[in-house]
Amino acid sequence: MGLTSKKLLVLVIVLAVAFFVATIWLWPRLSRQGVKPIAGRVGLLFGGQLAILAALGLSINSYFGFYSSFADLFGTNQDPGQVVDYTAGATNGKDGLEHLGSQGVGVPGGGSPEKAGRIDKVQIKGAKTGITTPAYVYLPPQYFQKGFSKQNFPASVILTGYPGTAESLITRMKYPQTATEHIQQGKMQPMIMVMMRPTVVPPRDTECMDVPGGPQVETFFTKELRQVISANYRVGNAPQNWGVMGDSTGGYCALKMSMRHPDAFSAAVSLSGYYNTHNDPTTGDLFGGSKQLQNENDMMWLLKNKPAPKVWALVTSSKQGEWDYSRTVAFMKAVKPPMQIASIILPSGGHNFTTWNREVPSALDALSQHLTQ
Repeated sequence: MGLTSKKLLVLVIVLAVAFFVATIWLWPRLSRQGVKPIAGRVGLLFGGQLAILAALGLSINSYFGFYSSFADLFGTNQDPGQVVDYTAGATNGKDGLEHLGSQGVGVPGGGSPEKAGRIDKVQIKGAKTGITTPAYVYLPPQYFQKGFSKQNFPASVILTGYPGTAESLITRMKYPQTATEHIQQGKMQPMIMVMMRPTVVPPRDTECMDVPGGPQVETFFTKELRQVISANYRVGNAPQNWGVMGDSTGGYCALKMSMRHPDAFSAAVSLSGYYNTHNDPTTGDLFGGSKQLQNENDMMWLLKNKPAPKVWALVTSSKQGEWDYSRTVAFMKAVKPPMQIASIILPSGGHNFTTWNREVPSALDALSQHLTQ
């Protein structure tokens, strides 16, 4: 049973209930003095509390998608988990891509790529950075239709928060399902999506930076990832062909990478993202003592001290429930041409999937319309 298995959650809940019943039933018998009765009482209390905490932790992890497996939890495996029922075996791609399998989108008609599109599971390796990470590639229905057989498509990198799991972009955020439905409804232009987490060197949170003397994550995302996808799918490699979108840490990465690399991404969406690099035990030393590098990863500093990049960005927040609302307003006010800014500001909403699911449909439509084929 995996960390996110419902069977494991049910088992732990049953165990917690069993400890509760056993405590009530056995407590009178263990009320006597002596080492064994005392040890029995301690064991019942400790076991019951541990089972309750485990059930609570498993429930929270299942909802928010923090860790997809025990290997992911302990940082012993870079693979964030498996989606079952693939229809194809592993095949070799070109220039750093390995195709591991494909699956339907999970909408009516999802068994037909020409009607609903397809999701590929791939492994991507950067030639120079050496970073290897899994991803899911969503291909719109038009990608498989004869009338579009020679057409290139715009593409966007879709990022989770930290630590996140790529599967949550499919199962909880429902990016592929929303894209197919909106394409069919004419709200969104056909677009390829590369869905992954920004934690490409787990368990470290690199904040999508080229760390001095460490992993070159920014280079991987802004150069190598785009090159690998363009070599294996029908998408251009020009900045106007590419966007980037994410929530929380993924939102910060999206905004930062577009502003620092307008030659890579021409459009960005930041769902509840922040505006300067975090510095905590999960990140380690990201700047190597360089104040300049720290400044250049602060979006407000960039707006005040560097020429405005020619990119379009959409930021989201909530007036109540989001700690970054005031900073989001300040950021929007600081933006100057040629950079363009848009926003989704909700009356209320927390830093969670429920809020982001309210924002994704409109944000995804807007992002696709700011990219070219």
